[in-house]
Amino acid sequence: MEHVPADPFDTFLALHHQDGPLLLPNAFDRGSARLLTSLGMQALATTSSGAAATFGRLEGSLDRDETLDNAAAIVSVTGLPVSADLGNGFGEGLDEVALTVRTAGAVGLAGVSIEDYAGDRAAPMFDLPAAPARVEAAAEAAHTGERRLVLTARADNFVHGIPDLGDTIERLQAFQSAGADVLF
Repeated sequence: MEHVPADPFDTFLALHHQDGPLLLPNAFDRGSARLLTSLGMQALATTSSGAAATFGRLEGSLDRDETLDNAAAIVSVTGLPVSADLGNGFGEGLDEVALTVRTAGAVGLAGVSIEDYAGDRAAPMFDLPAAPARVEAAAEAAHTGERRLVLTARADNFVHGIPDLGDTIERLQAFQSAGADVLF
């Protein structure tokens, strides 16, 4: 009987529901992915800051194509599920976020993460009506494409100097309602 490989979506999602914690180290290139795989990790993530550093650039300076090319290179050297850090989805509009997620499915990823950071120092976070709408657009793209992806929605208040636990919890609950598989 021929072995049919498990769906990467199902495999990756199941790892989030095991009894112990899922250690999800960040690979930034092929070499780090090979090393982490050799150490017995169950899955990998990509890191936007680490990937940018390999190009001698700062966090947030890679565009969608560079980010997904790097993720594809990482996927190509490991049999593990890989989730890509897609920042804020490389665009403000819902269509741009959905396009980013659909494009990510084509490079062999098992998951993606989308954050609510707007990239504006004066108003760093997408507001609550906009942030969950972006997650909903990402979830629809992640769950209905040819290749389903586990969607992690990130509430990045604390990362960007907004220590508001109540707002963070409200955001995470809204992201869950919008269809995120994993909350961060």
